[in-house]
Formats: sequence, structure tokens, C-alpha cells
Amino acid sequence: MQVRSIKVYDLTSFTLLDYPDTPAAIIWLAGCNMRCPYCHNRDVVFGQNEMDFKKVLAFLHKRKNLLEGVVISGGEPTIHKDIVPICKKIKEIGYKIKLDTNGSKPEVLKRLLQYNLLDYVAIDFKAPQSKYKNITKLDAYRQMIKSINLVQQASIEYEIRTTVHTDLLDKDDIGEIIDTLKSINFDRTYYIQNFIDRGKTIERLPDQKQKLNTSFIQKDLRISFRNF
Repeated sequence: MQVRSIKVYDLTSFTLLDYPDTPAAIIWLAGCNMRCPYCHNRDVVFGQNEMDFKKVLAFLHKRKNLLEGVVISGGEPTIHKDIVPICKKIKEIGYKIKLDTNGSKPEVLKRLLQYNLLDYVAIDFKAPQSKYKNITKLDAYRQMIKSINLVQQASIEYEIRTTVHTDLLDKDDIGEIIDTLKSINFDRTYYIQNFIDRGKTIERLPDQKQKLNTSFIQKDLRISFRNF
């Protein structure tokens, strides 16, 4: 593998927030196949290779006794043809790996799982089927559901999450997502995240007129609300 070919946008050297109960680093891979208007990682989505992967590996070797995990995020990591060798290199050093993904490449996710390269997967359930393509600009709803089914069958930790800007999604949309998760026997915590405007979103969105009214969300699924 020519590690110089890997498009690393940036490296976050330490986080206690992005990998549950695990001190970790974050590798940000440039590029994405979606264009969600609320995405706050605009620079990563449209970015280029800013960092030599050899430097990332050197950092991970150096911090092996201080860190336990590596989060691979983006952008969308699974669009990278070298994602499997990337994970293999990280695993060889001895780290646990968490993958942040939109679930649009189930065939790639399946390979990663088959090689036992992932310890945690977070899948973004962007919208109900009726709004999915309009919000993401990609017709990948069925692929995302397939990805959820794959992680449900694997012996790893995983989470499903939805970011809500109430100009884009309302309580009925969240209800539709919950019904879908119940229909595929999802039995973990579903995370509903309030949109936080950090600037530099892909599209300039107006301020939310109001946050999602969580009191109307049915609770027959285990739900956790973030940033509300």
C-alpha cells in the first residue's frame, strides 16, 4: 500500500467525546458522496490531502500507551479505496477502531467487518425515506438500511444517530425513522442530535425557529437526546 495516496485532511490528537469510554485520536478523511446542507465539516468534505499518512502512523505509534482507539471520520471514509489497508495498519499498531459513516457503502462496510477491523460503528440515519435523497443529494436509503442490518449482525458496538435541524426534519420525520428502526428490530440506543450552528455548513441555513419538541417523540424505543 502506498500510504502517500491516502487523502487525510487532518488529525485530531485527542478526544474523550467521539469514541465512548475510550481515549482516542480522530483521522479525518477528505471527501464525501453526500451534500447534507447542515454538515459542519465543509472543509473536510471539499478538502484535499493535507497530511501524509506516514505522519499519522508515526503519531499513532508514539501515542500507543496513551490512546486506546482511533476514530475514522470525514467526510465519508468508506468512499476511499484504501480504507481496508488503512484500518489494517491501525490495527497492527494495536488500536480499537470506530468508524463514522453515512452507511452508503454497505459492500465496503461488509469487508471491514469480515476482516474484524472495526470495534464500533456510528451510522448517520440522515432522514426518513421520503426526504432522504432531498437532504443528502444521494439516492442511498436502501444501502444505509443494509449497513444497519450488517452492524446488527456483527459482534461489535454500534449506534444510530440523526441530526435534526427543524427546517429540514420535524417530529413526524423522526417518528418515521423510529418506526423503521423498530421494523428492523433495532435494539440499541437511538441518538437524536440537535443541530448546532458552528459556521461553515455546506449550505447557509437559517436559525432554527425552535428545537425539536422531544416530548412528542414516542419512547417505546431507547432514545437519547444530544445537545438539547
